[in-house]
Amino acid sequence: MAGTGARDPSHGHFHATQSATFATAFLSVTNIVFAYAGHVAFFSFISEMKSPHDFPQALVLLQVTDTSMYLLVAMVVYAYGGDQVDSPALGSAGTLAGKVAWGLAIPTIIMAGVIYAHVASKYVYVRLFRGTKHRSKRTILAVGSWLAITLTAWVIAWIIAESIPNFNNLLALISSLFASWFTYGISGIFWLFLNYGQYTRNWRKMALTVVNVLLFGMGAGICGMGLYASGYAISNEPGGNSWTCKNNAQ
Repeated sequence: MAGTGARDPSHGHFHATQSATFATAFLSVTNIVFAYAGHVAFFSFISEMKSPHDFPQALVLLQVTDTSMYLLVAMVVYAYGGDQVDSPALGSAGTLAGKVAWGLAIPTIIMAGVIYAHVASKYVYVRLFRGTKHRSKRTILAVGSWLAITLTAWVIAWIIAESIPNFNNLLALISSLFASWFTYGISGIFWLFLNYGQYTRNWRKMALTVVNVLLFGMGAGICGMGLYASGYAISNEPGGNSWTCKNNAQ
């Protein structure tokens, strides 16, 4: 924020409304979806908590904190950077401030990647060794399998990231394929499954049935429209930017 504010104020202009194509506008929607896409990790976190009943309070604290931070950063950066803000926004901080910002951000970016890779690897590991001694004991097979699973997850992530170098388009694709379902669609399916046969028991159940059907529809809609928007954007990317070390901030 400080680096963006210190730049030339003529760097960009902000607008109350902006004309955009459907694909461009929906890319922005998928970015917002990605910002709240931590649901995939909730089950892993709950299972490892000493007191799982404390999770709702922790979730409320998380959502209040990150929503406040998102609003503050977005308003300040857009006010000073305008419609010329790069993606990721750290690219708009200027040369020196940008280097400082990236130096501070890289550890948190790595931590986020480690968390998501750990969660995905744990799902696979537990699925493979459920009901066996290898799930809870440090055997040679258990350690070797864990290392192989995590290495595979990181290699796949690296290949995808190098193949789709534009940060905005990559987030859109991830949101469309996964966040749409983990955040919205599957949540609705869970409730409908748990309350099967009770949808019309009382007015509260009927209202929640409508809400969860809409959640499922929202997940399906974000998935379909997001795939179209991200696919369109990726197809229009310059082919020479993949698998290079150049700055791909746009």
